Amino acid sequence: MPTLSLRLYSLLWWGMLPFVLWRLWWRGLREPGYRAGIGERLGRCAGQPAMPLIWLHAVSVGETRAAEPLVHALLSAYPEHQLLLTHMTATGRATGKALFARETRVMQAWLPYDTLSMTARFLRHFRPCICILMETEVWPALIASCATAGVPVALVNARLSERSLRRGQRFGGLLGTAARQITLVAAQTDADAARLKAMGAGDVSVTGNLKFDVEVPEAMRRAGRALREQIGARPVLLCASTREGEEALLLAAYMKATLPSDFLLMIVPRHPQRFEEVAKLFTDEGLRVQRKSQLDGDGVRSDAQLLVGDTMGEMFAYYTACDFAFIGGSLLPLGGQNLIEACACGKPVLLGPHTFNFAQPSEEALAAGAALRVVDAGELFARTFDLLVNQEQLATMSDAALRFAQHEVGATQKTMALLGRCLQ
Repeated sequence: MPTLSLRLYSLLWWGMLPFVLWRLWWRGLREPGYRAGIGERLGRCAGQPAMPLIWLHAVSVGETRAAEPLVHALLSAYPEHQLLLTHMTATGRATGKALFARETRVMQAWLPYDTLSMTARFLRHFRPCICILMETEVWPALIASCATAGVPVALVNARLSERSLRRGQRFGGLLGTAARQITLVAAQTDADAARLKAMGAGDVSVTGNLKFDVEVPEAMRRAGRALREQIGARPVLLCASTREGEEALLLAAYMKATLPSDFLLMIVPRHPQRFEEVAKLFTDEGLRVQRKSQLDGDGVRSDAQLLVGDTMGEMFAYYTACDFAFIGGSLLPLGGQNLIEACACGKPVLLGPHTFNFAQPSEEALAAGAALRVVDAGELFARTFDLLVNQEQLATMSDAALRFAQHEVGATQKTMALLGRCLQ
């Protein structure tokens, strides 16, 4: 029977539903993908599987890309199964569609909102043989509905920061119960495993980070080399996956920085609805701005100061085209984004002070000489100038980045071994 706290939580979702649906409609003004398949978010799904179903939930872009090697491994190991990939964000769903367009056994749907009735309806419709949640997706009603339906739940590539642990322990009756109902956990690090056990999870193993197993697609390498040809021999700093508020800090520091006259700043905002906003921010300051989607046969103008990466699914190409990369989400207390992809392309990394979402990989990259820490945007451009002057250090960091990205592969194999206990 659901606990009182779980019932109240589910009722709270119902009470918030008008606001949630209004926000969905509002976001759809800028991202039409949010207005597609609204019935799925209420647990009313179409398209039933024709084969036994493995269900994997990847909330957004980062989790979906991290899940890529695991999805391919599952499809290979279980050829008589289909795979359902669920998301919460439009960019996550678009990423999944792009990554697995050729996989005929992959279905996609929205994750239903976390009420007991919606999640139960979703499970009755799809009847999955396992629920695999990526990274931090602990949804109390969903996990309780899986327990009632006899569907094992695996939390893979799992991470939990100290801040999230403290927040979760304040709601121990709800989240602690959910953690105890999880069948198995594949944690990224020993520290994550300890915190997940403190939250209440029982069967916890350390398998490493799936992001180390993601391979750079050859098509993206070619696209990156082509973009570099359009840019030319100019020095390029990529600011990747920047978040709201960071571009203003970068702009203010850029205006004061000492940089080579042919220096090109390239910014790829994390969220596509902000492409226009970021381009306008720099244009309004009188800077010469181009957008990747609008490049013509003449390539990037020699007098362009900023190139806005306003295309989806090409982050590996942007990393390939740059000389080194700043990882967004780390100037402000947002936890940072994935630095492993940049390292896999052999690019040195600059990190802001806030990297708690990728704490261990960040510290390991720093220790390996693949990354440098900066305290603010001003120091970011100061370090940029230093690296451009010292090409030998830049080359050394590039080699270190490649070695770092390659030294921890194997999380997919370890995760598959754990999941096999539920899928046999």
